[in-house]
Amino acid sequence: MSTEFTYAASGVDIDAGERAVTLMKAAVERTNRPEVVGGLGGFAGLFALDVQKYRRPLLASSTDGVGTKIALARLLDRHDTVGIDLVAMVVDDLVACGAEPLFLQDYVACGKVVPERIAAIVTGIAAGCTLAGAALVGGETAEHGDLMDADEYDLAATAVGVVEADAVLGPERVRPGDAVIAMASSGFHSNGYSLVRRVVSAAGLDLHGTPAGLDRPLGEELLEPTRIYARDCLALVEELGVDTVHAFAHITGGGLAGNTARVVPEGLRAVLDRGTWALPAAVRLMEEHGVPRAESERAFNCGVGMVAAVAADRADDAVRLLGDRGVPAWVAGTLEERAEADAPAAELTGSYR
Repeated sequence: MSTEFTYAASGVDIDAGERAVTLMKAAVERTNRPEVVGGLGGFAGLFALDVQKYRRPLLASSTDGVGTKIALARLLDRHDTVGIDLVAMVVDDLVACGAEPLFLQDYVACGKVVPERIAAIVTGIAAGCTLAGAALVGGETAEHGDLMDADEYDLAATAVGVVEADAVLGPERVRPGDAVIAMASSGFHSNGYSLVRRVVSAAGLDLHGTPAGLDRPLGEELLEPTRIYARDCLALVEELGVDTVHAFAHITGGGLAGNTARVVPEGLRAVLDRGTWALPAAVRLMEEHGVPRAESERAFNCGVGMVAAVAADRADDAVRLLGDRGVPAWVAGTLEERAEADAPAAELTGSYR
């Protein structure tokens, strides 16, 4: 008698996948925008772009993942926040050029489909989409038992947005004298976690304990989801206009100076004063356990998750508008002429408060 083989016995449980879709369906449907055509379960997501709304629309796209923060989520067995991180990584890249996020598709790869865990992950993605104003029009959950352990998973997503061709933000708009507006981060966001996890392990830090300087357990601090700035940045542009708001820089891997430099045109430099904000306690904890200051400023956002280059005479208005929307913001520096061609395009000066 020949042996019978089944897909489930080979590591792919179709029934579990279908149950996961059922569990996440309501959360996904809550992200729908009027332009979404059809519903969850089709082979492709459909989005009816209202071309009459734009003069010359440009589509913008961004793809990213969450990285090794997922390893921490697995360790703490909490999976409802990393989806927000995923959305933040892509939509806040989109808004850096002034684009409004329209829709997103996710990809979840896992060793074994545990419906409740997959639903928690995607419910977090849906929550992030709601915060960003983007529709979650589809995605894929792939079970790869031969490639990953049963409790392993990884996330990726692509988002699409739209911006008028004459309203694209970037270094071409930045001018000498512009103010650099810093927007507070909610924590480490989704960058530097390979370093964070190495420090936690080497120092024997208790993820369930509350270190000095923090007001909650370390694990909760490290899993705090990434702040999503998309709607706030778009509101800033709508209120002040592209003649005032010249550029945004999403502060991710590479740190504050490295990412700010990406929107600084040739011949200028951004000078950021550390003395305008306090270094977060969680970053200080990493430094106390062996991370040099120069390394923390490259690997971590150090308290600033997004910056804007804004005409100096409207800087106070920008700070006020962001504050009214619940985003702590302040003038952190200015754009100056770069005296030497090989000088850094962005640098930090002074000492943290």
